[in-house]
Amino acid sequence: MNLHMMRGWTVITYKWAGITLVTIAVFIIILAAFGDRNSLVYRYWARYTSSIERKLRPMFIFTPGRVVAAGQLAALFVTLVLQLTVGLPYFPVWFIAVCLLPLLYIDNMRRKRLTQIEYQLDGFLLALANSLKAIPSVGAAFNSVVPILQPPMREEVDLATKEMKVGSTLDQALLHMASRIGSRQVDSALSAILIGRQVGGNLGRVLETTAASIREMARLDGVIRTKVAEGKMQMIVIAIMPIFLVGGLSYSSPGFFDPLQATLSGYMVTFGAGACWVGAILWARKILAVDI
Repeated sequence: MNLHMMRGWTVITYKWAGITLVTIAVFIIILAAFGDRNSLVYRYWARYTSSIERKLRPMFIFTPGRVVAAGQLAALFVTLVLQLTVGLPYFPVWFIAVCLLPLLYIDNMRRKRLTQIEYQLDGFLLALANSLKAIPSVGAAFNSVVPILQPPMREEVDLATKEMKVGSTLDQALLHMASRIGSRQVDSALSAILIGRQVGGNLGRVLETTAASIREMARLDGVIRTKVAEGKMQMIVIAIMPIFLVGGLSYSSPGFFDPLQATLSGYMVTFGAGACWVGAILWARKILAVDI
């Protein structure tokens, strides 16, 4: 018994000693790779952290990209250690999740922020139009509406006003704002401001009309999304219904489909039905592929 216990402790000691040595080796390799700024690993690391920062900065999140990447690297290291020590279940899934989830989360944050900006756009235009009734300057009107706006629209407008204060023209500030946000609705609204300012006339009335048009576009967009979602749900039901139908008939009446597997005509009928089923699904997908 004592000999068996000693062997067990010896195995455990060797196992942890091997894991420790591997950890130290990995740590030394990482230090060596990142210590040389001309190495391939360091160049890829710098490129990756820069891409993260480019995604975060338009959302006014100034967390360094190396912090996010270092967190991913630490999570990958912990996942690898757990795999070597206790045998982490679904290790490939955890590995892929650590690599992709932070980037997917950042993209989801950007989509939510863009949706909020588009939702606040008509209110911003109406506030700007009301300010222009008392303030003739568009730049001063921009500055006056900042306190009454809600984030994230307030952040974008505030940055545009700060750019104008340090020397940028109104046109440049609005173009920078449009490029940061990347929304067709925002592009249309800012284009209306630029064109209305250049051609003259009642800019406040133009902005009120633009705000009404954006509200109507948002309403129609919601209607289209609802109808498309209904169509996709119907497509899914129609696509899976034959599978359940065939399974149910095969279970309730064994041998019901045997004639389709015994003759040439049966194979032809099966092939024709399958081709029609796949064609109907592809056709429905093409019909529902609406560019909203």
